[in-house]
Amino acid sequence: MQEEIVFIGTSDLSAHFRGKSFPASELPSKLRRGVGLAPTNLYMGAFGPIQTTTFGTSGEVFLIPDESTRVHFLGDGRPGEHFYLGDFYEMDGRPWDYCPRGALRRALEDLARETGWQLYSTFEQEFTYSGVDAHPPRPYELDGLRRIGTFGTDLLSLLRCAGITPDAFLAEFGPQQFEVTTTPALGLRAADEAVIVRELLRATAFRHNATVSVAPMADPDGVANGTHVHFSFRDAVNHPCMYDADQPLQMARPAQSFVAGLLSALPAICAVSAPSVASYYRLRPNRWAPVSADIGAFDRGAALRISPMNATDPADRARQYNVEFRVADATANPYLLLTALVRAGLDGIQRGARLDQHVAEALPRSLDEALDHFATIPDHWFGAGLRDGYVQFKRAEAAGLAALTESEICRRYAAVY
Repeated sequence: MQEEIVFIGTSDLSAHFRGKSFPASELPSKLRRGVGLAPTNLYMGAFGPIQTTTFGTSGEVFLIPDESTRVHFLGDGRPGEHFYLGDFYEMDGRPWDYCPRGALRRALEDLARETGWQLYSTFEQEFTYSGVDAHPPRPYELDGLRRIGTFGTDLLSLLRCAGITPDAFLAEFGPQQFEVTTTPALGLRAADEAVIVRELLRATAFRHNATVSVAPMADPDGVANGTHVHFSFRDAVNHPCMYDADQPLQMARPAQSFVAGLLSALPAICAVSAPSVASYYRLRPNRWAPVSADIGAFDRGAALRISPMNATDPADRARQYNVEFRVADATANPYLLLTALVRAGLDGIQRGARLDQHVAEALPRSLDEALDHFATIPDHWFGAGLRDGYVQFKRAEAAGLAALTESEICRRYAAVY
């Protein structure tokens, strides 16, 4: 009888799911104590090597699993998988300031304390699947599902096994391109599910002797993979609180200030929502992707889109009402992305920002330009150490690719995401 192996991981600064594994017999003790890691482990680069670190070889932190994130499934003749998502803690038991999951938890606590709101969100994930022919493309056709065989049904089964409710699975616009969406979740769970979905995409493809890529661009002139975030808010008793039929965009006034703050900070947010060099090949005109920090009702070219509602009852419309954030891809760490959205929105509320006074500006044209903006955000958004370390980390990533062509850069990212 084979002994099972358990993995504890987190989404690191490059949005890769990394951690440590151990025999299942050790799980009871690991649930209490976690696994030890060097702080520099968080700085492993997108392509493997550690290009820069603020910690060097010193220090120790512990990655302790959150039992609510358990994913466990059998392999039908292949090895199954058993993993958890975790939080970083110092040796004395204090939460580690650099933990991406911890940064989001702090932001959500501040959101609840200042507004009474809970974030209610989900991530739409576009991806490219190698297990079907690239030509001819079958965008949005039933034949696209025929060609993918059991990949889609196997994926949805794994999602349900992990406690995630699928919302849609479809053939997308590009050759070999598909999309999976899941129902929204409250608070931290939405980011957890984004990490789990990406891993289950890879697990399903592996079981089909194929691969998936969630990289933003496989070719600078090709079709992009985006990751769109739909968000709204619920109050303490889970009632929707973003909709107001009598206000502009049918958005309640406090939510307008939240969104205004988000839009004004969008050039900085790009550093964590579109955090690869190749991300900015997607954010170009005529790509069905945003190029300005703007908002539109039902406009898929806007940075923020008011999603359509198909109900007449006011209570149903309030439940459906949400805003789609479209300036993101899967090179983004979901925890850092949601942290940035919450912090920017809270800043808008605190300033009394007016959505009707927002003047849209162009989005950054490169990762370095986005990092220039990100370096100026307030210390408390992420913590000065995590903010400055992230800037250092991402500048090193960009510098390491500076001598390559756009096509070569796309291929590098497609190989590792």
